[in-house]
Amino acid sequence: MAIDLHRFFEATDPSKTLVVNLPEDRKYYIDFSSVRGGDVITKLKQTIAYFKPNKPTCQLFTGHIGCGKSTELLRLLLELEKDGFHVIYFESSEDLEMTDVDIGDVLLAIARRVSQSLEKINIAEPRRLKELLQGAWNVLNSEVTGVKLKVPNVGDIGFSAEKEKFSLSLGIGEITSKAKSDSTLRERLNQYLAPQKVKLLAAINQELLEPAIAELKQQGKKGLVVIVDNLDRIDNRVKAWGRTQQEYLFVDQAESLNKLNCHVVYTMPLSLKFSNDYGMLTQRFDDPKVLPMVPVKLPDGSIHEQGMALMRDMVLARAFPDLNSVERLSKIAEIFDNEMTLDRLCMASGGHVRDVLKLLNTCIQEEMALPLTRRTLETVIIGRRNEMVLPISDEEWELLRRVKEKKKVSDDSGYQKLIRSRFVFEYRDNGEFWFDVNPILAEARELQ
Repeated sequence: MAIDLHRFFEATDPSKTLVVNLPEDRKYYIDFSSVRGGDVITKLKQTIAYFKPNKPTCQLFTGHIGCGKSTELLRLLLELEKDGFHVIYFESSEDLEMTDVDIGDVLLAIARRVSQSLEKINIAEPRRLKELLQGAWNVLNSEVTGVKLKVPNVGDIGFSAEKEKFSLSLGIGEITSKAKSDSTLRERLNQYLAPQKVKLLAAINQELLEPAIAELKQQGKKGLVVIVDNLDRIDNRVKAWGRTQQEYLFVDQAESLNKLNCHVVYTMPLSLKFSNDYGMLTQRFDDPKVLPMVPVKLPDGSIHEQGMALMRDMVLARAFPDLNSVERLSKIAEIFDNEMTLDRLCMASGGHVRDVLKLLNTCIQEEMALPLTRRTLETVIIGRRNEMVLPISDEEWELLRRVKEKKKVSDDSGYQKLIRSRFVFEYRDNGEFWFDVNPILAEARELQ
């Protein structure tokens, strides 16, 4: 039966996160843990479910943007739910303005998501949290440079139109949605919350998390886990006082992130691993768990056979989700003009899951027919390289040459940018780890 090109195109959408508890998504899921230095998700899960089920834990999870962290975190959610935990997963980018994040914003986002998820649980009205929100609302409702801000009546916060019962999630949502879209309001909110941070944390713990966990345990649950995704995407701009936003949140505010009385997993920007403050960060958290690239080459330049086999399988699964790995291999000719084109696609991606899908998706758009040809793939790769080289400075080319030669990265701020821009990838396998230049960029004439 001929492949439905439109369906294949949709299956290769690089922006789609696989939700592994959905049967149709599970068919596309490939387990790369055997070539990624171990099953990172199992390690996160064991800390919560086996080693410290009754004590709060705080873990950091990192990796290149687009390498599959969200898919793996949704797998963690599924496995923890099977183990009897109540799990709340959310993408922080939906709640926060990622160019301007303060610790108060993060704490409020977590409180909102927890209260929203547990609204059917009968816990007492959070009096101190309500007072803090009322104070925040008063601040947002005050005059700014003589102009009265258009916000609803102060007394209405946290109440629906019927005004039947106070809702913490509704109250926080009203405040944060206003602040997210207006930098002046955001600044005023953070000025109000900063000195109240200790009070806010205590109120979240004592009025929300602790009573919720007690009630959950009465219902037979083992505890509460909050997974905060997309915090690795916060912008690295410099705050007004000279500290980068990423270092401010994960190093300076580590104690607050660590103080919530439930299990929490945060995604962290990978570039922080190469910050001068990384040593300080690891004193405040356990070592972050890293989801590296899928290795397609070994440090000596030879092919990583197992990694390549899994990448091929991932590509073919998008066309043949109902076949097993062996059956898919016999179908390569239906998708590509020859096997070498498939291998070139996998190799050019550097084992980056989203990048391989992006290249494949673009090829389908360009060709509009199957099989996809090597010529189209090369055109797409050249186009991508041309985009990548534009912002690279002479100093950065020099750093890239060093990475290409030595397969190492130091804690230089220049390397932080290379990691953040996905110009350099990290790999782990068999106890070893190394770095290499993104293969598309590695072919630029400046690196020859």
